[in-house]
Amino acid sequence: MINTAPTDIFTSLNPGQTAEASRSRNISDMGSDDFMTLMIAQMKHQDPTKPMDQMAFMSQLAEFSSLSGIQELNGSFGELSTNLTGAQAVQASSLVGRSVAMDSQTAALAPVGRNESGETVNMLSATVDMGDGSDGGVFEVRDDFGLLVFSGQLPAGSGNVPVVWDGEASDGSRLPAGDYNISARVERGGDLRDARVYGHDTVISVAIGSGNQVTLNLASGRAVDVSDVKEFF
Repeated sequence: MINTAPTDIFTSLNPGQTAEASRSRNISDMGSDDFMTLMIAQMKHQDPTKPMDQMAFMSQLAEFSSLSGIQELNGSFGELSTNLTGAQAVQASSLVGRSVAMDSQTAALAPVGRNESGETVNMLSATVDMGDGSDGGVFEVRDDFGLLVFSGQLPAGSGNVPVVWDGEASDGSRLPAGDYNISARVERGGDLRDARVYGHDTVISVAIGSGNQVTLNLASGRAVDVSDVKEFF
């Protein structure tokens, strides 16, 4: 019976290296050539009275192939994730300066320019979902204390209707820029029902966080997830 010490196998696989040095190699350093060399050495030094089980050999070969494939797949997914992040960054950067509509009852009255007298002109914009075949409705703006500062009539119709408010209160006074609460009611058959409103804002910067989550930083100072945006325009 042939009985070869483990050090002989290591020496045959790694000429000039000791068994201790060979054991210091990481398993991740082992490639397909190393694997096949090891399998051939294992067959050469097997006990003739107890030859190596061919099924065991095929099982080890299949396991190695599976492990190698998984490592390559993980590497491919890593590259794909990096590429997706880069693509998202490019796409997200194009949103800067765009207006967004969000399913929110808060909208910003913000400066949009100056009039002929040099006075700052403010504007609040939003969208009201009128539904199907409405008979009109009412759009309302309230301050932080819940006081009604503006009420305007909505036209009859269907679908989304854009609305704007210049910051002039019902008593004719000019209100300061800032966030205001908005709401709407739509009339059908003589009944007024609450309607969905979408406050508008402007994207000033974009951030990509962990998990490729895209966050939009808005002119009003708020930060929202890109998935919360109903429409870009």
